[in-house]
Amino acid sequence: MSSAKQLKSFNDLEQWLNERRVTEVECLVPDLTGVARGKILPREKFTEDRGMRLPASVVAMSVTGEQPSSGPYYDVIDPTERDMQLRPDPSTARIVPWVADPTAQVIHDCFDHSGKLIPYAPRSVLRHVCGLFDALGLQPVVAPELEFYLTARNTDPNTLLHPPIGRSGRAETSRQAYSIDAVNEFDPLFEELYDCCEKMELNVDTLIHEVGAGQMEINFFHAHPLELADEVFLFKRTVREVALRHDMYATFMAKPIAGEPGSAMHIHQSLVDKASGRNVFSNEDGSPSEVFYHYIGGLQRYIPAAMALVAPYVNSYRRLARHTAAPINIEWGHDNRTVGIRSPIAPPQARRLENRVIGADANPYIAMAMTLACGYLGIVHKIKPKPEMRGDAYLSPYALPRSLGEALDWLRREPDLHHVLGEEFITIYTEIKELEFEEFMKVISPWEREHLLLHV
Repeated sequence: MSSAKQLKSFNDLEQWLNERRVTEVECLVPDLTGVARGKILPREKFTEDRGMRLPASVVAMSVTGEQPSSGPYYDVIDPTERDMQLRPDPSTARIVPWVADPTAQVIHDCFDHSGKLIPYAPRSVLRHVCGLFDALGLQPVVAPELEFYLTARNTDPNTLLHPPIGRSGRAETSRQAYSIDAVNEFDPLFEELYDCCEKMELNVDTLIHEVGAGQMEINFFHAHPLELADEVFLFKRTVREVALRHDMYATFMAKPIAGEPGSAMHIHQSLVDKASGRNVFSNEDGSPSEVFYHYIGGLQRYIPAAMALVAPYVNSYRRLARHTAAPINIEWGHDNRTVGIRSPIAPPQARRLENRVIGADANPYIAMAMTLACGYLGIVHKIKPKPEMRGDAYLSPYALPRSLGEALDWLRREPDLHHVLGEEFITIYTEIKELEFEEFMKVISPWEREHLLLHV
């Protein structure tokens, strides 16, 4: 079998591993932050009947590796630290291209002892939302655009980040949006990155230089949401590894450098009728359909309450500011990059919407589940959108939460999102993010010392 994407069963996976003489298997599970958790097993230990077990809390930790000491978190997760059972998804098997010995990486799903998916595992949440569309006879199609920064190595968190040195021996000192030469400064890195992506069968398309100094963007071809969430998860891991091999860092922080634009994960999305293969965002005559407008209405109605899911850290809200290539509200418009919901120029069969609110720091599984859930609710409730924004949306008021604390309050108060995404997931997610927010509030920033120490 040439492509892992075609693998359907564990026997198919075994054959694939044997053909490549794999000696080790990295068993991966994406946690709430998008970090790869799991175990590395010798090939002979990787068997279907043995499976793999981890504590259920492993996928539900804060970005610092902490868990709440009490509260609703333990209404969902057994405080005795019971195991969950992990089962490999054969279609996610990929060779790890940066290790010497033949090594595979396989993404796993999380199950309880009764065989049910762990409802708060990110992959489970996205599977559930895709299932809601499946019940409507619809197939979501997505295409992410992922921005990130290359920076010089920085081992001291108290030191500001700086652009890395390129082939010329100099670092960027100005913005180089869409510059070919600026990308070519890092040719050795990107050649290796594309080589790794090809070996891993990642569906990457174009690479461009974004607005910020050292800021890049990679586009993915459109596909099924779960498949592309897996690819974004694997790509993040890959680009960080390749950057380290070239003495740089790659970061997906939403706002890593003051004064520079933040990094987003724009997600293009459309819906296809499973029976006919027709894009249901367009009528037979090519005009926008009611489903198209209802989907927009759902995004506008629910994105503000769902912001904590796609702006998951205190740093995330620094990105969402006026005139910084990031939205401040959920206006919509055709070919308008100042809005939160953009409808790109496209023929009727390719009509789609671009959610521009999501940060690059978001977990790709949760991000795709969030935007699809909002659109789903719009369709089910037949929500009409606001009139199209035809001008500069930055001149309109803020319509999104301005901090993580505020966003968590909004999320807790939106029962429709709880119903679609799962009460257990919302409980775990909000408890973990509240813990992170409390930890952040213990830190005193340089700004506070500079402006408040002797002046108040």
